[in-house]
Amino acid sequence: MGDDSEWMKLPIDQKCEHKVWKARLNGYEEALKLFKRIEDEKSPEWGKYLGLLKKFVTDSNAVAQLKGLEAALAYIENAHVAGKTSGEVVSGVVSKVFNQPKARAKELGSDICLMYMEIERAEVVQDELIKGLDNKNPKIVVTCIETLRKALSEFGSKIITLKPVVKVLPKQFESREKAVRDEAKLLAVEIYKWIRDALRPPLQGINSVQLKELEEEWVKLPTAAPKQSRFLRSQQALKAKFEQQQAAGGDEADGDKDDEPAPQVDPYELLEAVEILSKLPKDFYDKIEAKKWQERKEALEAVETLAKNPKLENGDFGDLVRALRKVIGKDANVMLVTLAAKCVAGLAAGLRKKFGTYAGHVVPTILEKFKEKKPQVVQALQEAIDAIFLTTNLQNISEDVLGVMDNKNPSIKQQASLFLARSFRHCTQATLPKSMLKAFCPAFLKQVNDSAPEVRDAAYEALGTAMKVVGEKAVNPFLADLDKLKLDKIKESADKVELPGKKGGGGGVGAEKKAPAAKAAPPAVAPARSSGPPKKAPAAKLGGPPKKGKPASAPSAKGKKCPETKEFVETEISIEVCEERSATVLPASCMQLLDSANWKERLASMEEFQKAVEQMDKSEMPCQALVRMLAKKPGWKETNFQVMQMKLHIVGLIAQKGSFSKTSAFVVLDGLVDKIGDVKCGGKAKEGLTATAEACSLPWTAEQVVSMVFAQKNPKNQAETLNWLANAMKEFGFAGINVKGFINNVKTALGATNPAVRTAAITLLGVMYLYMGAPLRMFFEDEKPALLKQIDDEFEKMQGQSPPTAFRGARKGGAEEDGEEADEQEEDGGGAPDVMDLLPRTDISDKITQDMVDKVGDKNWKIRKEGLDEVAAVISEAKFIQPSIGELPMALKGRLNDSNKILVQQTLTILQQIAVAMGPALKQHVKNLGMPIITVLGDGKTNVRAAAMTTLQAWVEQTGMKDWLEGEDLSEELKRENPFLRQEVLGWLAEKLPAMRTVPSDLMLCVPYLYSCLEDRNGDVRKKAQDALPIFMMHLGYEKMLKATGKLKPASKEPVSALLEKARAVMPAKLAPPPGKAGAAKSVSGGAPAAKSALSKAKPKPVIDDYDDDDDDDEPEPETKIKKVVKPGAAKKGVLGKKAPVTKATAKDEEDRSGVIFILLPNGKEQRIKEEKGLKVLKWNFNTPRDEYVDQLKTQMSTCFARWLQDELFHASDFQRQVKAIGVMGERMEDELEGTVSCLDLILKWFTLRFFETNSTVLMKVLEYLKLLFPTLSRENYHLNEYEASSFIPYLILKVGESKDVVRKDVRAILTMLCKVYPASKVFPFLMDGTKSKNSKQRAECLEELGCLIENYGMNVCQPTPAKSMKEIAVHIGDRDNSVRNAALNTVLAVYNVCGDQVYKLIGNLSEKEMSMLEERVKRFAKKTPAAAPQPAKQAAERERPQREHPSNPNATFMRKPAQQPQEDVPNKLKIMYRTYRIQARAQNAVREHSHPSIPKEFQLDLDMIENDHTRVSELPDLVQHKLDELLEPIMMPEPKIRSVSPHFDDLHNSTASTINFVISQVASGDINTSIQALAQIDEVLRQEDKAEAMSGHIDQFLIATFMQLRLIYNTHMADDRLDKKDIFKLYSCIIGNMLSLFSMESLAREASMGVLKDLMHGLITLMLDARVEDIEDGQQLIRSVNLLVVRVLEKSDQTNILSALLVLLQDSLTTSSGSPMFSELVMKCLWRMIRFLPETINSINLDRILLDVHNFMKVFPKEKLKQLKSDVPHRTLKTLLHTLCKLTGAKILDHMSMIENKNDSELEAHLRRVVKHSGNFSGMKSDRGTEKGQDDRMSKAKVSDILSEIFKKIGSKENTKEGLTELYEYKQKYSDADLEPFLRNTSQFFQSYVERGLRMIESEREGKGRIQPSSTVIPQHGLDSGSVPLNGEEMKPAVYYERLKILRQRQGLENNSRAQLLQQEEGDSGPMRPIASLLSKPSVASSTDMLQSKLSQLKESRESHFQQEQSHSHSPTRCSSPSANLDDLKKRLERIKSNRQ
Repeated sequence: MGDDSEWMKLPIDQKCEHKVWKARLNGYEEALKLFKRIEDEKSPEWGKYLGLLKKFVTDSNAVAQLKGLEAALAYIENAHVAGKTSGEVVSGVVSKVFNQPKARAKELGSDICLMYMEIERAEVVQDELIKGLDNKNPKIVVTCIETLRKALSEFGSKIITLKPVVKVLPKQFESREKAVRDEAKLLAVEIYKWIRDALRPPLQGINSVQLKELEEEWVKLPTAAPKQSRFLRSQQALKAKFEQQQAAGGDEADGDKDDEPAPQVDPYELLEAVEILSKLPKDFYDKIEAKKWQERKEALEAVETLAKNPKLENGDFGDLVRALRKVIGKDANVMLVTLAAKCVAGLAAGLRKKFGTYAGHVVPTILEKFKEKKPQVVQALQEAIDAIFLTTNLQNISEDVLGVMDNKNPSIKQQASLFLARSFRHCTQATLPKSMLKAFCPAFLKQVNDSAPEVRDAAYEALGTAMKVVGEKAVNPFLADLDKLKLDKIKESADKVELPGKKGGGGGVGAEKKAPAAKAAPPAVAPARSSGPPKKAPAAKLGGPPKKGKPASAPSAKGKKCPETKEFVETEISIEVCEERSATVLPASCMQLLDSANWKERLASMEEFQKAVEQMDKSEMPCQALVRMLAKKPGWKETNFQVMQMKLHIVGLIAQKGSFSKTSAFVVLDGLVDKIGDVKCGGKAKEGLTATAEACSLPWTAEQVVSMVFAQKNPKNQAETLNWLANAMKEFGFAGINVKGFINNVKTALGATNPAVRTAAITLLGVMYLYMGAPLRMFFEDEKPALLKQIDDEFEKMQGQSPPTAFRGARKGGAEEDGEEADEQEEDGGGAPDVMDLLPRTDISDKITQDMVDKVGDKNWKIRKEGLDEVAAVISEAKFIQPSIGELPMALKGRLNDSNKILVQQTLTILQQIAVAMGPALKQHVKNLGMPIITVLGDGKTNVRAAAMTTLQAWVEQTGMKDWLEGEDLSEELKRENPFLRQEVLGWLAEKLPAMRTVPSDLMLCVPYLYSCLEDRNGDVRKKAQDALPIFMMHLGYEKMLKATGKLKPASKEPVSALLEKARAVMPAKLAPPPGKAGAAKSVSGGAPAAKSALSKAKPKPVIDDYDDDDDDDEPEPETKIKKVVKPGAAKKGVLGKKAPVTKATAKDEEDRSGVIFILLPNGKEQRIKEEKGLKVLKWNFNTPRDEYVDQLKTQMSTCFARWLQDELFHASDFQRQVKAIGVMGERMEDELEGTVSCLDLILKWFTLRFFETNSTVLMKVLEYLKLLFPTLSRENYHLNEYEASSFIPYLILKVGESKDVVRKDVRAILTMLCKVYPASKVFPFLMDGTKSKNSKQRAECLEELGCLIENYGMNVCQPTPAKSMKEIAVHIGDRDNSVRNAALNTVLAVYNVCGDQVYKLIGNLSEKEMSMLEERVKRFAKKTPAAAPQPAKQAAERERPQREHPSNPNATFMRKPAQQPQEDVPNKLKIMYRTYRIQARAQNAVREHSHPSIPKEFQLDLDMIENDHTRVSELPDLVQHKLDELLEPIMMPEPKIRSVSPHFDDLHNSTASTINFVISQVASGDINTSIQALAQIDEVLRQEDKAEAMSGHIDQFLIATFMQLRLIYNTHMADDRLDKKDIFKLYSCIIGNMLSLFSMESLAREASMGVLKDLMHGLITLMLDARVEDIEDGQQLIRSVNLLVVRVLEKSDQTNILSALLVLLQDSLTTSSGSPMFSELVMKCLWRMIRFLPETINSINLDRILLDVHNFMKVFPKEKLKQLKSDVPHRTLKTLLHTLCKLTGAKILDHMSMIENKNDSELEAHLRRVVKHSGNFSGMKSDRGTEKGQDDRMSKAKVSDILSEIFKKIGSKENTKEGLTELYEYKQKYSDADLEPFLRNTSQFFQSYVERGLRMIESEREGKGRIQPSSTVIPQHGLDSGSVPLNGEEMKPAVYYERLKILRQRQGLENNSRAQLLQQEEGDSGPMRPIASLLSKPSVASSTDMLQSKLSQLKESRESHFQQEQSHSHSPTRCSSPSANLDDLKKRLERIKSNRQ
């Protein structure tokens, strides 16, 4: 008893570990009571027993143990800290309790295990129980199995991980103990309940009797899925629900997500992987290549057997897959193809995701093989490609599939579509995003129209499947152009599709319930939608919970409530309905005053409107109706700013408060955009836009707004819109933004003339940079350097900043899908890589030839290096590449473990190139090419490791981290016991993992190796491992990592656990998912990582190059350099470190550099030529320069170049050194010309090496030097020898195909200069070789250059013969590239211009299509009279050409520049125009000179002067200066009289008109000063309103002279380096100033005819696009002025003429495809502007003429042809124009087609009828109303106004002016009291007097004094007027008509002066002319050529009279009196000039 009393006093915890069993028993009993008493689960009392719990269950006394088990169970159930003891306690239970004979003990032990599971320790318990299965005691095994069964039965398969259980189950069936086998059977039955047939494959190996018994038991099981009956502590809410259902006794919520059974277990996961690579037959690779098919079959059968294993262990299957692919692709035996396909299918099924690495290699081959017709082959291929798809994703194989979608073979197309249809079934909305649909749908749409029915059906099935997966709403935008029949077929296919496992675990009930919900939903919403979740309200009405409406992808977006965030859609409602709905919610007074004329009333109305909106409930607010009321007249044209502000504010309110749809948004956006730049209303407009963006999503709103604002010309609006967008991106985030669309608009803005727009665009780019990072800059690399610097500066400001958190856009979920996509991207490692998807990428797989791959793998290291050089060159040239790179990955992988470290480094450099070039698609190469990079981190050389790390960083920047962490690859790398590798990898992981929000579970595989690194012998490894430990713990959790220590050795466990505790204390917080997904996408890639990425981009090449240098030069300092480069933080030190050795050498270098740079060696060049001819050295001939060539050049240069210069030229890493060296060579060229010539061959060879590099700075410097070199050599009369030319010219021609315009331009200039130092006939063959290039730009440029050579040097340059050369050139007319075709046609045209129709013999046979193209080109652009025969030399050709063209014309040399300067010639079109004029005017000249010797000859050359001056034969003549003082005097207009005319008319006409004619002629002078003076004189007149009328009648003439001058500047002056650019700028300024003055006066501006306007617009747009203008100082200002002028021309010109001119100009620009696409774009912008103002201008437009022009346009460009253009904008422009005209005129438009012949055949009429039909109802009502009014006899004021408006409209139009005057006269007769004052008040004085004269004239005619019939409705057609029309070739206009009227009156008998006689003479000579009516009704469309002829004849007349008057005053004899004498004189003079010239 004494002993008892002793322990009775002890505390409970001490009793529990007492050595006396009774004491322990007592302790356990008291502990049990205590545990039940403690209420606080976190009480410190629990901690006392934490270490004792294991002793409770392992007590050696059976009685005490029983009580201990009870106490332990109570402890575990109640104590918060109990989980920590799970491992040791369960282990004790298994070993010490489950072997007890007492059932109670086992039961308690089992309960303890289950209780641990309940407190979230299921994994630990399960591991211990599975360990117990290996115990030798069968009792323990039986109890462990039983416990597992109970756990599974109660907790279900969600909690119990079945994979490890199933793995050990077959072993239990083999036990000798029946009890074990029986218990295993019960466990198998329980598992089957949960996973069904997934259990069958793992148990296939057990005894057949046992399997049969199991099958019998399985059959008996109920079909209903089992449910979890016991719940974890974290599932208490679920537990309460379950109990509630049990109490209710029903299963109503079967479909509830949380009550669903566990998801289906994949049988694959339960299988053991089989290793098969080692089991392949040893001779497999020999047999598979054997010639006998039987041997190949044996090899394949062996693989097939191995591949049948359902799960395969990962390994390097690359060689095996390549072998199988070869059989599939190339084996002729279809049986073997089938076998190989089955093998591939087996491998894909067995390896699953691990096979994804090889998918890209096999898929293209299988797709191509679908051409096989045999069903068994096709079936095998289908199975193979389907299995492959499951191992990869749609994005990775999309390029391959799209590549065959337009294959010629219908079987391939069909099978590709069927494959996609099957693949889509495995996709969800998330895995089949819009980007994929956008890529595939166009291909399907092509196939839907295919001729083969099976192809069409396959396309229908694919589209139907896609529609089923993602819903109609997502697919329909891509099907807009399909007809209803085809759409129905697609929908029918969609209905037939059955998607596998729609709700994850097979919840059939849920699927059934979802269907009716979706069907019932649409009626509640205006447009019916067949897919997508219903709204919240309808769902509630149906009685189902909202969750039912969740789409299949919902589980991936937890926490989202789809019904609340779905986009609201509504149809457009009519204005009547809007008024009704608005009336129900707005006060009546408000509705009435909305369109009041008084602004105060409108303001009051708006205030009421605002109050009503503020008080409205969301459900009651008819948003669309309200905004349509706001838009109602005056709408957005509101003039009062207060009213407008209120209006805009209300728009924002409605968008915020109501259910605001995109339909409503469309109503308001135009107004908001229009006012955004307004000073007073801009703020409200921005608020309205923000509210709209919140309602309809920012991406959609921004896209609409930006497209609207850039359709305008208002720079203020553009700038403010961009500013708003930049701010909105910060507020809403970046998710879903259509980057590509914005990039294009931003580029437009960057090119804007307005600085505010440019600044706003750069600011927007800065904001976009925050979200997109460095890749954004790639879109702007082709911009001008100055602009690029501004962009870089903006990016620099943003560097290191993270984007602000988005706080808008959460209310509506319009961009929800985009948000989800952004989230997925974010998990992959940042949203930035998505930007890269937008870049155009090149497919280089065809360039990665087998030969190149073989070279890379060659035994000889030099050949391997050569192979790597070729690979690098291919990638550099491509810039951005597609992911398909053929066999390259395997080849490069082999080089990463090359014994030659230089090659390893070169391979790493190539991999960096690939990373940047390939972008995000690099992901698919991570496993096969990325992981080997990590292996290189274990290299012994520091520089190699540094290069590997740089490469790795470059890869991760593109791919994100996720792919690197998936699978076992990374853990396998860490497994290598290489200290270098381990420390580098752990350091890299420690840097990258903190930025990730989630990591793949496979990261856990790295933990055991991380623990081994903690105990590594290398201190650096241990340090890195300790640094990485908290980072791993952040993602995996302390518990998991602690559990992983269980597998360590006991000696290691304790120190590792201690380190874990330490790490736990410093573990960083895991990044939480952001509240708004938009902001999140950048937080990973925007801040520090962005800075690092920039660093890594900047560093890789210098690192590698430095290492190469170190290897070559054996310098002692590589280690220090490398260390400085490797650490990002020490980047600056690295740079400074490099400077030290340079500065030491500087002083010495300076001494060396003072001497000559070229050393003269006697016969040095000749010796080099001799050596090359004798093959003693390598001939300079290669595709890419190998090292041997570089070494050879270094050797040759060393003898004749200064040492320092050679070092600079061959500096490996710093290109600036090379630039400086070239600069020095340029500076010393003149001083050391002899040395330069002696080393010329070496200089040119060095330049060829630079042509193969990508550094544009060096290249531009080289070209700059060459532009200096060749003119210098030409001045010295040096000619290149064959050796120099052949080693340089071919490589120069390579650069003519460069992508950058500036390079191409320089190369073309150099080629022109080259012809001065090397015969053109020898350059010709080099260019011919250049036309065979694969580069289309190079082919085009070479052909253009050939054309120039032929044009300048004649046909003799064509080598070897013209016929052979022309045949080769003509081949390119059929080239698939448009620019090449045009260039070839232009070249043949140049030949035609030289040798005429003989060209058709030279070119040989062409196809019909090509011949028609050529004939069309010749017809359009050939010179009118091609020369008869070519001359041998250029000079002869140029001298003879004028004589051949016009032997009798004295003006033949007019405007011709010297022959030695062909590039400065006047443009061809002007030459043609002048030649045409000379030919047609010859007869007139003779007649006029004979009849009127006193007419001044302004355009006649002074032949006497030319005969005496032998130097200036071809220059423009100096024109006489006239004083225009007389113009400043007031002009007295004579009173119009019937029978008499003012005697001053002649004087007025002859003095003023001829003076103006003369001054205008000087505007076109080739001398800049002359032209400027003439322009200044005209400007003086135009600026004074009272004098400006003197210009009337001369407008066309003046405009022709002006655009001739513009062309002269563009083609001649700008190209002439000798001219001062300031003078050119001054001339431009004068021209534009004059034009602006002219087009400020509408009366004068309207005189410009259509042809002249067309040419003027052509000249102005060409000037705007001239890049050279920007280089002039203030060039931007000049372009802005031109822009203003264009707008003025569009506004002030005659609207019919300008619209016609633009249509014809657009037609021309689209026809001549060689022109800039920007030209057509600007023409279309002008058209859009005209269309916008049509509502105001429609009444002044002659619709008949416009429709004729459109008809002509549509004849040239039918609808189909328009759609084939690269851009759809021309098509849209035409449609919009016609639609607008129809909208404005209604059905009346069909009456305006009178000028179109065969209008029934016109495509235009059909189109108009369609449009009118669609818009018929509304316009019909209007016209009916008008008709009814017309029947009213009473003349109301409105009616009078209408009639008079119509009459004055006719008077104002050229065609109907006479008709209008007649009607006005009749109207005045009928209503003599009618008041015309209101209609004449706003017109000019000239117009008023014109109307009065016209009325008087009609009055006199009616009295019988005239010859014109009163009823005539056309302008009189008498010969008098007919004669006057050809004189100036223009349509009648009021201003000109006055002049003609006076002449008419003269000729009716008053004064027959000399001018009248001249006109009569012309009339007599010319014979009957076509009537004026026809001239007016069918105006010429052929530009201003005819106009020019007539204007020039006028100028000539006036100048002749002027000169001859002067001659008569000075008593000088006149010229020859007869035409023949005149011609003879001219011929003699011309012959004298030519003989003098010779």
